[in-house]
Amino acid sequence: MSAILGGEPTKRLALVTGRSYPEQAQATAECLGTVPLETTAYDFANGEMYVRYTEPVRGADVFVLQSHTDPINKWIMEQLLMVDALKRASARSITVVAPFLGYSRQDKKGQGREPITARLIFDLFQTAGADRIMTIDLHASQEQGFFDGPVDHLTAMPVLLDYVKNSMPLGNATIVSPDGGRIKVSERWASKLGGLPLAFIHKTRDVTRPNHAVAHGIIGEVRGRDCVVVDDMIDTAGTICEAVRTLNEAGAKSVTLVATHGLLSGPAVERLKDCDVREIVLMDTVPVPEEKRLPNMTVLSIAPLLAAGMKSVFESGSVSGLMDGLPEDMHPRNLYAR
Repeated sequence: MSAILGGEPTKRLALVTGRSYPEQAQATAECLGTVPLETTAYDFANGEMYVRYTEPVRGADVFVLQSHTDPINKWIMEQLLMVDALKRASARSITVVAPFLGYSRQDKKGQGREPITARLIFDLFQTAGADRIMTIDLHASQEQGFFDGPVDHLTAMPVLLDYVKNSMPLGNATIVSPDGGRIKVSERWASKLGGLPLAFIHKTRDVTRPNHAVAHGIIGEVRGRDCVVVDDMIDTAGTICEAVRTLNEAGAKSVTLVATHGLLSGPAVERLKDCDVREIVLMDTVPVPEEKRLPNMTVLSIAPLLAAGMKSVFESGSVSGLMDGLPEDMHPRNLYAR
């Protein structure tokens, strides 16, 4: 059911997981040195869901892991039910773990009469009984203020940086921000890779059209350079492929795409297949099934980072220390998900 970590024999860590991504749950449990708590979960004929834990959770520090993947509304609702069940079963603490937090892009009002859905999601989890939220690379870091409690905003940067350092020569590299909103993240990448040059693509977004942006030009020198484009997610891939086209037309020697969340919705795979890119590097915060994987795509496991974050919270350690990399005991034998 759970693992006892640290020196307190009465302190108990329990990992519970929903049905959205069982492979991620199993990989995370293995890194953590535990097994997920057995859970009964099923759908009624009309689409409503039922959740029950088959073992006691009273007094346990419970981490509720669920990937907000397709169908996203169903899996968010299931996680809310799981939290509610834990609260009513007298868990000592409840931490929602959502590697990709659904609706995080809707963090502000772009037009009148719009919802701020990211705030609503945080409110729903708090109402259900969550004490803490843990997630990876929010679309906007200020969303941490939407929750009245601790939010552990982990970043996949150390894992991705380690891969990039060991997979390509960086002597001729330039870090590229795909838009103005990602400049600070790109600056950190450039700094951690030894002060590499930085460029960014100037683009505008039509708020009335989802997944649509237009690139207007590049600030910075990319001609003859090996460009590494760093973003938080690839959804339909229209914007990112437009960025690749802009860089190639500006004379880039090669383009590598690096993103935390590979949502790969709708036409994304076909667009990436036709995109003149050296490599696409993603984390498996959401499932990337075999039929969506391309020969030049690498998918890295998020499980070690999730496990390290849970262990730090459980042992009252420093979660911010994970910004500098994973502890040695959290490196799995095979880092890659494929």
